[in-house]
Amino acid sequence: MDVVKFCKQTTVVIVAGKGGVGKTTVSAVLATMAARVGVSTLLVELDGKAALPALFGLDGPFGYETIELVGGNLRARRLTPDDALLDYLADHSLGRISKRLVNSGALDVVSTAVPGLRDILVLGKIKQLEREADAELIIVDAPATGHAISALTTPQGLVDAVTVGPIRVQAQDVIGLLSDKQRCSVVLVTLAEETPVNESVQAAYEMEDKVGVNLGPIVVNGIYPPIDGLGNMTDDDLGDQVRGIADPATRDMIIRAARFREGRQELQREQLDRLSRALPLPQLQIPHLFSTQLSYPDIEGLADVLAEQVAGLPDS
Repeated sequence: MDVVKFCKQTTVVIVAGKGGVGKTTVSAVLATMAARVGVSTLLVELDGKAALPALFGLDGPFGYETIELVGGNLRARRLTPDDALLDYLADHSLGRISKRLVNSGALDVVSTAVPGLRDILVLGKIKQLEREADAELIIVDAPATGHAISALTTPQGLVDAVTVGPIRVQAQDVIGLLSDKQRCSVVLVTLAEETPVNESVQAAYEMEDKVGVNLGPIVVNGIYPPIDGLGNMTDDDLGDQVRGIADPATRDMIIRAARFREGRQELQREQLDRLSRALPLPQLQIPHLFSTQLSYPDIEGLADVLAEQVAGLPDS
């Protein structure tokens, strides 16, 4: 599949996954890949943390106002329920009330007054950005899977509970966004390990059943690049490979490391096969980087790898 076509299949892509699987990294990689092929991209962060900005060399969190990251095609911003509420009030000619809420310190009380209101405010703002065509592609770095599913099911819960009024209208509009595969999709991120695979499969079916959202390819992060022939080597073969190393302890450590790598590769192969059987979605695989902290050059390299993976997908 052409990378540009892939990036323009849907306007809003919500990136979700279990904590620790690299969801934020994948969000940055997807956004970078899209921007580098000329797709105007907005990267949206919801937690107000510095992890995502740090991947682009920034010291602190994104602000509420949109900033340009790299190249002109990639911009970023943060969305919070409080800021979304202030925007909502301002858009409905209630700017004076919003100022009083800020000055009185009652803003948090209002945004938590209705169960699910905070989630619907953020989703409503994302819907507004999509309707305003603020970018060709909006990538949302969502909370961890459990919270993400709860947030995405909130609009239907509010529609069921509220019969009239602006909250119901907002919830209906968000449902319209989430259920339209040309407007919105979810990309799940996982690792090739048993627990993340289990949770990803469960999350996929919950999102389809409870939210009705369209699922894109599943991204499998942290794949160990295979070392050809390693599994066919006996301990004697490995010993021959390191015979020139004088220190026996070092030779033994290298052999044990090779066996560990072989075990990891086999484990990942098993989990990838299990994921394919349990979840009939295309897989995009991102390699494991042997680094304690990623930087933007790493993100660019992973974007190149992801683009190659996308090019291998069928056009359908």
